[in-house]
Amino acid sequence: MFNIKQLKGVINMNKLTKIGVSALAGSLAMTAVHAAEGSVSVSTGFAFMSTTDENGATGPYQFDSVVFSASGETDGGITVSASMELDNDNPASNAGMDDRSVSFGTDALGTVTFHGHGGSSVLGQWDDMTPNAYEEVWDTTASADRRIDGRSGDNLLTYTSPSFNGVTLKAAYQHDHSTAASQNTDLSHYADFGILVSPEMVEGLTIGYGFGELEQSTTETIDNETIFVKYAVGGLTVGYQMSEADGATATNDDESTGWGVTYAVNENFTIGYGERDYEEDTTATANTEEQNDKGIQASYTMGGMTIAGHMNTNDNVGGSTAATNDKESYEFALTFAF
Repeated sequence: MFNIKQLKGVINMNKLTKIGVSALAGSLAMTAVHAAEGSVSVSTGFAFMSTTDENGATGPYQFDSVVFSASGETDGGITVSASMELDNDNPASNAGMDDRSVSFGTDALGTVTFHGHGGSSVLGQWDDMTPNAYEEVWDTTASADRRIDGRSGDNLLTYTSPSFNGVTLKAAYQHDHSTAASQNTDLSHYADFGILVSPEMVEGLTIGYGFGELEQSTTETIDNETIFVKYAVGGLTVGYQMSEADGATATNDDESTGWGVTYAVNENFTIGYGERDYEEDTTATANTEEQNDKGIQASYTMGGMTIAGHMNTNDNVGGSTAATNDKESYEFALTFAF
């Protein structure tokens, strides 16, 4: 049975002076890299938001991101790249350092990436593939971020194959494991895979399927899977997605169904709307109500400036029918990229 992220606009600045061959080779522990080039992407801005209702504003707040990247080619024709982000999201534990990764590959064999921090598995990348103009319909609202997304995090390997007539294969593996049992952690090593199909004969159509297995305890596994379809024609993009977590006990059976639509009014202005139903513990008695999410979004970009926002309504958050679990949220942001 199968029923089936913070606006950060970045732009590439002028290319930095070519990095020395020996320095880059040493830092990446690879063979010599020829004519490596670097770039810097920067964004900053501020936003104000509410996570529970229109009277519960928690903003404004500032956000910043600086991404350093470098890439080059080895003697053997392997393309190597590295990326490191300075971000104020988590300064305490990482001294301002956020996502970082190193990747290598060829056009014929695909690309392998090691994410030292901030990696996403296939299901993590595909937790919500429905189109939106700013953020997902569950985003910002307190406690509404409930997803079927496998496992992501630090020290994670991903692989993306070349496209074979519109078919791309993806896989992820994480060696680290948790010592506590819950539905969103894994006591063993984690792996998932996905297949993405963009048929050459149907321009604008994308179909994806992903599967992963979590070891929730020493005696139970949970199968996570998702399937989605998107179609873009002109300025209109529509999408539909179904996801499911299937465990041996009812408390580990979750289902999610969502859809979204965006329309690019012109090259600068895009609007969107989406809905999602999330049922947690599908056959349990504690949470019998679906969480119902819906939201509208809009974004306007002019040069290096973007103004964007969304307003979401989330009922029965966490599956509870209590009045306090019917919530509304919003976020509006102004971002500059330079």
